[in-house]
Amino acid sequence: MKLSLITVCRNSADTLATALDSVLRQNGVDYEYWVIDGASTDGTVALLRDREPRFGGRLRWISEPDRGLYDAINKGIARATGDLVALLHADDMLDGDGILARWVQPFDEDPTLDVAYGDIRFVPEGATSREAPTVRYYSGRFWRPWMFRWGLMPPHPSFVIRRERFAELGGYLPDTFRIAADHELLVRFLYKARLRTRYLPLCTTAMRLGGLSTDGIRARIRLNREIVRANRMNGLWCCLPMMFPKYAYKVFEVLLPRIRRADQ
Repeated sequence: MKLSLITVCRNSADTLATALDSVLRQNGVDYEYWVIDGASTDGTVALLRDREPRFGGRLRWISEPDRGLYDAINKGIARATGDLVALLHADDMLDGDGILARWVQPFDEDPTLDVAYGDIRFVPEGATSREAPTVRYYSGRFWRPWMFRWGLMPPHPSFVIRRERFAELGGYLPDTFRIAADHELLVRFLYKARLRTRYLPLCTTAMRLGGLSTDGIRARIRLNREIVRANRMNGLWCCLPMMFPKYAYKVFEVLLPRIRRADQ
């Protein structure tokens, strides 16, 4: 099966190189790589032009204005031609040389599978390689659909989804959610539509700390309010106080034993 990997970015020259290089190291898989740039004014476009020949035609990119992160992801999905779609944010790195192949494997084994997801780990904001130490480990192993009520979802960057499901169920909602469009989409796909899923005991992504959903108290308050609204939109009742247990769960994540990296 062919996988379409999507990275969205804007003025990301300082971090995008490590994301690109982590994709270049992938092996044993048929993939295309879309980078959707939001009209960057730093060195992002020059970096893409420099790296493009190394991909042998697998890398495709555009640079134009967009309406934010989720609008850019939708643009990438609309351009994707693979059987499967996965995301790699510009601040992140694939956490092993065989991640894309491991993402594809369960779909080759089970033609009825719609979604697969695994684990991610958070690394320091200034990390320059995937050898950076783990600050927190976020596993999808213990997640269950009822946890959406707490604002907990499986790690979004670890997801791979059949592309045709976006055509059937729709994409992200950038005009409705600024931070929690990923939560809303997963509630819609996994809780409301009951897509068939499989957990992979695999750390897919090294994710630098920072960003819209992890930066500051105000962002967290807005995130929780959007999560409540996303749940209610999809028939899952909850309220703001129900978001508090997820922070205790995050403490639990720090204590989880690390799962062996894919390339070890």
